[in-house]
Amino acid sequence: MGDVRAKPPRRVFVRDLEILASVGIFEVEVRYEQRIIVGLEVDVIDSYDGVSERIGDVYDYGKLVRDTEMLCQSRHFKLIETLAEAIASQCLADARVLAVAVRIEKPDIMTNCRAVGIEIKRGR
Repeated sequence: MGDVRAKPPRRVFVRDLEILASVGIFEVEVRYEQRIIVGLEVDVIDSYDGVSERIGDVYDYGKLVRDTEMLCQSRHFKLIETLAEAIASQCLADARVLAVAVRIEKPDIMTNCRAVGIEIKRGR
């Protein structure tokens, strides 16, 4: 009989990913791209054994960043809530992902605060 203990998840994170994207409902937001700041926390179970040194055995945060950038720049999103759900779905499409937290900030839309935004958490 094999080891019955479940492998503990690993958290992969991306902090303060700055992307120029087309998001928003106001005329200026539809007309011009704006900065968004994306944060991700992805809980994964992968095949890494603690010693292999093979990138294929782990969840690649470089691919996570590239895929997130491509999605954010793929079209206009009226609501950052919709964009956050799309990012979460994209992450969860990978069977190794157990849960994801997505945070999107808009730092330039309101002058009297550092940023406004939303955060969602989704899982299997």
